[in-house]
Amino acid sequence: MNENPPVRRFEVEIVDHVPPPPKAPPLAAPPPAPTPASAPAATPAAAAETGRPRDFLEGFLSQGPNPPAGEDPLHEAVVQALRDIFDPEIPVNIYDLGLIYGIEILDGHVTITMTLTTPHCPVAESMPGEVELRVLAVPGVASCDVNLVWDPPWSPASMSDEARLELGML
Repeated sequence: MNENPPVRRFEVEIVDHVPPPPKAPPLAAPPPAPTPASAPAATPAAAAETGRPRDFLEGFLSQGPNPPAGEDPLHEAVVQALRDIFDPEIPVNIYDLGLIYGIEILDGHVTITMTLTTPHCPVAESMPGEVELRVLAVPGVASCDVNLVWDPPWSPASMSDEARLELGML
């Protein structure tokens, strides 16, 4: 009965460099907004016909207003990516938990301002990196910065109704 258990051997490969994951391609630019029929003349010939000077802001004015945050498809895709990240101690995603204070998007560059439930959170070192990787995986995002802030401090009042319902607080 002197059987020796099988010996398990592990091999370790040491690498000097790991290539970064591929970035998603940027989204196609939206088509320009149609110019209203009552827009002022923009060409010199049209200006001569109407008697009005050339409108140097034509390009700016023809774009129309920026869509609200809820209607921007890139913003919605970033929010959805953030909703896929869960706090390890609380079974709720970080967006509904109220840890995301701001999402700014400018020409494919995303800046996330976020906090954690406490400065002593066990994922304080890894969570910002995970947020950056998940946001960079969104098509249309070229780069991402994650700013970790502690003011204002997080409180349960920051949670969405969905998070409160999930935790039985509603």
